[in-house]
Amino acid sequence: MVWTTILVLLVILAASIPVAAGLILLALVLDYSYSFLPLRLAMGETAWSTSTNFILFAIPLFVMLGEILLRSGIAERMYAAMTHWLSWLPGGLMHSNIGTCTLFAAVSGSSVATAATIGTVAIDQIDKYGYNERLYLGTIAAGGTLGILIPPSIPLIVYGALTNTSIPQLYLAGIIPGLLLAVLFMATVIIACLIWPAWGGRPIRSDWCARVHSLPDLIPPLVIFVIVIGSIYAGIATPTESAGLGVMAAFGLAAVRRRISWHMLADVFEGTMRTTAMIMAILIAAYFVNFIITSIGLSGKVMGLLTSLGLSPTATIVAIAVFYLILGMFMESLSMLVATVPIITPVAVAVGYDPVWFGVFMMLLIETALITPPVGFNLFVVQGVRPGGQIYDVILGAVPFVLTLLVIIAILIAYPGLVLWLPQYVSG
Repeated sequence: MVWTTILVLLVILAASIPVAAGLILLALVLDYSYSFLPLRLAMGETAWSTSTNFILFAIPLFVMLGEILLRSGIAERMYAAMTHWLSWLPGGLMHSNIGTCTLFAAVSGSSVATAATIGTVAIDQIDKYGYNERLYLGTIAAGGTLGILIPPSIPLIVYGALTNTSIPQLYLAGIIPGLLLAVLFMATVIIACLIWPAWGGRPIRSDWCARVHSLPDLIPPLVIFVIVIGSIYAGIATPTESAGLGVMAAFGLAAVRRRISWHMLADVFEGTMRTTAMIMAILIAAYFVNFIITSIGLSGKVMGLLTSLGLSPTATIVAIAVFYLILGMFMESLSMLVATVPIITPVAVAVGYDPVWFGVFMMLLIETALITPPVGFNLFVVQGVRPGGQIYDVILGAVPFVLTLLVIIAILIAYPGLVLWLPQYVSG
């Protein structure tokens, strides 16, 4: 069934069918071929329950936060500041993409909001400076994945709720792996541009005077980060409510810069509605696919097989990673998280892994799924903000970063202390 699913989806994508419609078509094909529970009888309830999920209310708020930062010029100035500090590296603005995604991840809580916002700011620079388009697009798609690892993170909240794991501990645990992953993404770009120098585009020069003068443009994301995370740690707001506080803070910063106008507000609301509609349409369609996979019982069968093999703890965690890498090829990340965490986490804990460590490990696996073809959510988001071109360019550009994610997954298996040190230090 796995390969049949991939083949059907590749055919759908090759036919240039819109992503949401393509996923619905995939669900209907699988429903007709494999499922004993008719999808057509559950489509209305599935769409309603998905679109009214309280956790997902944070998505339009975080998208709006990104739109405010974008339309007020704050994101562009933040991107320009990163350019002064990082453009001297081989790969130039591709490092600015990753660096700005890292900062934006600390205020957005959403990988799709991060990828959409930074993509809107950065994509126009490809032709201007002569970058390799595929690798450049890959940096945006991969950098966007940091939104679910660096706090605040919506999927970490979902994981914590499903497993009764401390969300503050999970947030602390995600910081070091998140920053390490950003560094490894940049190292991937450096290696590629040292091997193929033409991929790095034309050099962009700066000096220390310009770098120092750009520092104030890096303050807004730090202010919003303190407000969003501070309100959660202080216990005065839920993550969704903290997203609302972040929106208010972003409006305040835009007002200080005197960038609020009726035209700007119209653009913010229109952009928020368009992006949210695109995300939710894909998400609802992905839940249709998830309904079929759940009705077939694929996840339960695979995990039942894992527990019956009597593997060692390391072999079990590697088998879980392989399971997710395969599942992530054709299943939306949030659906994958919700459907499998209650089954898989007890298996990991039973063989000796800390639930906080496993939560961060899960986020890395989900990050990989976000940029793993053929169903990588961030791939579709980056393609959605492009003025044109084929999605295969985005897919091929993301491949080196999938390999980078596999490297950090291996590092965390070998050195779990990278995840657990900060939570233990703060609590100790």
